[in-house]
Amino acid sequence: MATEYNFLKACWGQPVDRVPVWLMRQAGRYLPQYREVRSRGEGTFLDLCKDPERAAEVTIQPIDILNADAAILFSDILTPIEPMGMALDFTPGPVFADPIRTQADVDKLIVPEDMAQAVSYVPAIIKRLRTAFEGRVPLIGFGGAPFTLACYMVEGKGSKDFAALKQMMYGDPALYHALMEKITEMDRRYLNMQIEAGAQAIQIFDTWGGLVAPHDFEKFVLPYTKKLIAGLNRKDVPVIYFVKNSGTMLELVKEAGSDVVGLDWHINLGKARDILGDDIAVQGNLDPTVLYAPKPYIEKEVQRILDENAGRPGFIFNLGHGILPSVPPENAIFMVDAVHRLSQK
Repeated sequence: MATEYNFLKACWGQPVDRVPVWLMRQAGRYLPQYREVRSRGEGTFLDLCKDPERAAEVTIQPIDILNADAAILFSDILTPIEPMGMALDFTPGPVFADPIRTQADVDKLIVPEDMAQAVSYVPAIIKRLRTAFEGRVPLIGFGGAPFTLACYMVEGKGSKDFAALKQMMYGDPALYHALMEKITEMDRRYLNMQIEAGAQAIQIFDTWGGLVAPHDFEKFVLPYTKKLIAGLNRKDVPVIYFVKNSGTMLELVKEAGSDVVGLDWHINLGKARDILGDDIAVQGNLDPTVLYAPKPYIEKEVQRILDENAGRPGFIFNLGHGILPSVPPENAIFMVDAVHRLSQK
């Protein structure tokens, strides 16, 4: 098992000499170096995701700049939806021109047999990055959880409440379940392709999983995430499951079967660990807006979270959601350094 990296050791609950740290959305608009790469190439955000050379470059940037302990593939959770037959655009947020609303729409969806061919740029980027990062940091692959993908596919765009998806879920559960079966199978093939290409960990983002009540999460969301995780060729590849706004239902989140549970900032990390137990690792959970604060305040908040963890193994420091585009890069650099400095053994 390749556990020479602190990040992977922490995923497996093994002792580390300092707490590993990375940031969700650590490759992105807050970095001037990222904006320079965007300005160099033609096209949209999606075009950048499909360009192995530029996508690899922006994945590497935060490792050079932040000194983070893990890299995450630069991509988007919706890229594998395109080969299912749904035209995707970013204006600047994701938009599907023809959202899924009927059984005929679900029937038309394709589940590609060969995901490596359907999104060939993804394994190409992973292979470039494994070469670039060898012996330096591990590479995290990722995908959206089936429920979160369904939110966008049914709504057709971002939303605060994803009412169209909930209307389907409650009003036509047979249609909802037919859609979720197809998404889950596509997702399984997509994440297994990333593992095959060389991803050393997988993060599953369920950004909208916390939109539903706990009993609905158990009925409509959890079965598909469990099926997805159980279907992964995990070998020695840990799986992180992040459900935003899930602090009231962590026992259910744990049932999904991941090795690590990602936490947002709405729950005390120590309490979360007490609920989850010692047999699972956690990742989190600094409020991303703390990175706007003065450096002494950032350091105090880093120390608070380290204190809440109380030295327990199986802890990865991260934000409770993605870094915000207007955060000063020097504050992100300082935060990573503070985690390393304050947790050094």
